[in-house]
This record gives sequence, structure tokens and C-alpha cells, in this order.
Amino acid sequence: MSKKPIIPVWEEITLEQSGLDARALITRTDKNGIITFASKAYRDMTCFSKDELIGRSHSVVRHPFMPKAVFKQMWDAIKDGKHFSGMVMNLRKDGKYYWVEVNIDAIDKEGNIISSLASIGEKTEKRYNNEIEGFVAIRREPSRSEINEAIKYYKYLKKEELKKKNFLKEWEKEILKVL
Repeated sequence: MSKKPIIPVWEEITLEQSGLDARALITRTDKNGIITFASKAYRDMTCFSKDELIGRSHSVVRHPFMPKAVFKQMWDAIKDGKHFSGMVMNLRKDGKYYWVEVNIDAIDKEGNIISSLASIGEKTEKRYNNEIEGFVAIRREPSRSEINEAIKYYKYLKKEELKKKNFLKEWEKEILKVL
């Protein structure tokens, strides 16, 4: 049985037209988390302009619902030159939020991704200070089931975090009521 050949047609169909989003939400930061680059798609999603993002801490988009433990885990990994992947709820300039799975890697001064430094054997502190110049973060839109799993886990973490505080802001009291 012979296969019929596919005959090319000169009509482009974009990923967006197919229901897929090919725009990359990418940022680069220095090793202190100060934004040095934000892709147009990232800027569009966050509703911040390039001037509002470049030179600011990446925490500008941190949603208050996000547990601090997630960011501690992230910083512990990337400062060691390890890859980090995790779910993040971000806050837009207009107050709305969005979920992403973020993948973060350390980069050297040429912008090359640095593989796990911890396995090389030198002290991480020395490597961090001498080789890591910053970080690159690439995001994708997670599925609804991935978001639901993250929400369930983050609710637990946030509740524990808030219970340990001596003083709660009004919005934290409200969050605690629904957690």
C-alpha cells in the first residue's frame, strides 16, 4: 500500500491560529534578581512597560498569595547553579493574576546557561561569586490540573506561614479565613 505524498500549500497557519501560544515569557536578571531583560510577551502579560521592569527587583510581580518558602527553595537552587522549575502565581500591574510554570537557570557573563555547579566539587559560594552573572527564566502556561495542585499545596504553605506571624495585615486575615 503506497502513501499519498503531502502536497505543500503556500498558506501559513500560526501557532496562535491553531490555538497554541508561541510567545515566550522570558526574563533575565542579575544575580540579585534585578531585571535586565523582559520579553515583549512578558511585558504584555504583566502590563508593565520595559522602563517599569528593567532595573527593578523581579519581586515586582510577586503575588502576596505566594508562600515565601517557594521563593526560598528557588533561590537556594539557582544560587547553587541548579535548575529550578516551579509553579508561580504572579501579580499584574492591573491587580489581576496569572499562573506560570517557570524554569530558571543560572547564566555566565556571556549569557550561557551554567549546568549544576554543585556537582563540580568547588565551593558553591566561590562559583556563585565568580561565574554566575545572573539568571534566565522561561515560562509556560500550566494546565488547569497543575494549577489546582499548586493552589492546594500553596494554600497549606501560606496558612502555616501566616499562623507564625505576630501581626497580620487586613488582607492576610481575609486570606487566612478562606484557607
